Amino acid sequence: MNVYLIDGTYELFRHFFAVPAAADVNGQEIGAVRGVLNSVLSMIERGATHIGVATDHVVESFRNSLYPGYKTSAGVPRELLTQFPVLEEALEAMGVVVWPMVYYEADDALASAASKAAQDDRVRQVIICTPDKDLSQCIVGARVVQLDRRRDILRDEAGVVTKFGVKPQSIPDYLAVVGDSADGFPGLPGWGQKAAALTLSQYPHLEDIPKDWREWPPSIRNARLLSTSLLNFWDDALLFRILATLRLDVPVFDTVDDLRWKGTHPNFEEQCLRMKSPDLLGRARSAKLA
Repeated sequence: MNVYLIDGTYELFRHFFAVPAAADVNGQEIGAVRGVLNSVLSMIERGATHIGVATDHVVESFRNSLYPGYKTSAGVPRELLTQFPVLEEALEAMGVVVWPMVYYEADDALASAASKAAQDDRVRQVIICTPDKDLSQCIVGARVVQLDRRRDILRDEAGVVTKFGVKPQSIPDYLAVVGDSADGFPGLPGWGQKAAALTLSQYPHLEDIPKDWREWPPSIRNARLLSTSLLNFWDDALLFRILATLRLDVPVFDTVDDLRWKGTHPNFEEQCLRMKSPDLLGRARSAKLA
């Protein structure tokens, strides 16, 4: 079996800015919700049997207490934020397992689910459906892979090295020094993507990097500048790496059997009528159970 783990937050954002606005019978904006439901249902129609969706029910997480500059819901359109609980309820009614995150982030749930699913010998491949670079740290060979569904790009471990210049286990260290504007932390002065790739491809983790820049290989230009920056901002680098490291201890499922799609729940019809989407109901009822 293959296990599909979907970044519901990314999907909702993507559809919010890609599809026309639409309201349900109560005037609630649900255009993006309908887009995500159609997208997930299309995966089921194409044969996906085991699916889990993670969402950021609350944008803020435990990381905000670690770093005040970490991303928040500030600036996110209210019409988008109000669709998260609607999406979660609709997916559950459609029979899809949902992990709405409050203390953790959706990425943590996806990482935890990927790690746990990969431990099951019955699972042929774990496919994390998101383009988010954070999730690249979860890739393992060709068994746990990352899929950008919008661009139809499948990335395995070799693909991570090709894109970032480092192996998956070095992604948190890489993000710590180059920064992640989407998550709100800046990285270290002087460290760009090329310098980080050259350095961390030889020294996988921050602690492995020689303190004396003269011990660095000549292929790493500006070694003295990079070393000075790392030493001067060492505590920041460690903090940023903590922010970039996804948790693997989020409670997600007991066994992968919990992720098997077994059809819609009785209240899905009510959900579809409220969203004025009878086509969704018909498609879901016609989808074949594996």
